[in-house]
Amino acid sequence: MAAGTAIVTGAGTGVGRAVANALAKAGWRVALLGRREGLLQEVAHETGGLPLPCDVTDPAQVDAAFVRVAQEWGRLDLLFNNAGRGFKPATIDETPVEEWLDVVRVNLTGSFLCARAAFAQMRRQQPQGGRIINNGSVSAQAPRPGSVAYTATKHAITGLTKSLSLDGRPFDIAAGQIDIGNALTEMAQAMTVGVPQADGSIRAEATMDPDDVARTVLHMASLPLQANIPFVTVMATKMPLVGRG
Repeated sequence: MAAGTAIVTGAGTGVGRAVANALAKAGWRVALLGRREGLLQEVAHETGGLPLPCDVTDPAQVDAAFVRVAQEWGRLDLLFNNAGRGFKPATIDETPVEEWLDVVRVNLTGSFLCARAAFAQMRRQQPQGGRIINNGSVSAQAPRPGSVAYTATKHAITGLTKSLSLDGRPFDIAAGQIDIGNALTEMAQAMTVGVPQADGSIRAEATMDPDDVARTVLHMASLPLQANIPFVTVMATKMPLVGRG
């Protein structure tokens, strides 16, 4: 797909920031969604993007942000559904219900609300169509110890991606998922020190640059709508994902 109009959620930091920069450098107009306006303004300065402070768990705020993008640029060609949060490692019985509900609200309900708004815009615009890329994380494939809420939501993202891909066919809406492993963002700093392993040990893990993720998203976004990458994994080469269990 030729460069068009994109929305990136969780755009203020980490992978979202890297993706927003990559899209902007490739000629995309980028709307930046996130909770922290100051960080969005920084990314807007880097990218020339449109900062839109938004809580992705609030349906009214999400709908208003997507309407603003359509008013500003006339259409939406790409959603990178990236906003998410984790929780300190804990077994299920030690996971507070409030934390479970909050992780589900951000990671799953937030992704649903943004995909819903994107789908509606892509369906009714002319020419019809667009692409939705969900951030699944490698936790959509295999859990880390003590990650029940995060892992459950990321497995659910896979179902969301498959449903979007099927339901989007009549409207030229393509949906794909990128499962990311150990991109060195603020959230992943602990990887460089030591994190729990499946065998009970604590070990440091290999990491990769978030720009490597951004290049992968950019490639997915650049395909014509007649082609799609439904699932792709990009990870630090030496991280122990393949050996988990």
